[in-house]
Amino acid sequence: MPSKHLSSHNSLTESQFQQQVIELAQLHGYGLCYHTHDSRRSEPGFPDLVLISNRRERALFRELKTAKGKVSKDQLIWITSMQLVGLNAGVWRPEDLTNGHIISDLRGDE
Repeated sequence: MPSKHLSSHNSLTESQFQQQVIELAQLHGYGLCYHTHDSRRSEPGFPDLVLISNRRERALFRELKTAKGKVSKDQLIWITSMQLVGLNAGVWRPEDLTNGHIISDLRGDE
């Protein structure tokens, strides 16, 4: 089960939120998960997580933001460009844990 912080999702730090998303992805068959540990040495704006499920034949690129976090210009460029070439990219926020959006994306519900 994802970590115990689900009930207070609006007060999650980005790190806590990321840990819950990773746990949820693993429960849904995503065996490969990449996240940059130090974004200062990464390409500006590249999404926080790359999740891959061989069983589901899916790869997701997701930027994680707190409830009040803003998507930067560089992040928007990456996400939009990925979407334009057919990659599954987007932004997840803590409320997406409880409204079903993350689980729907992980399952591939269209």
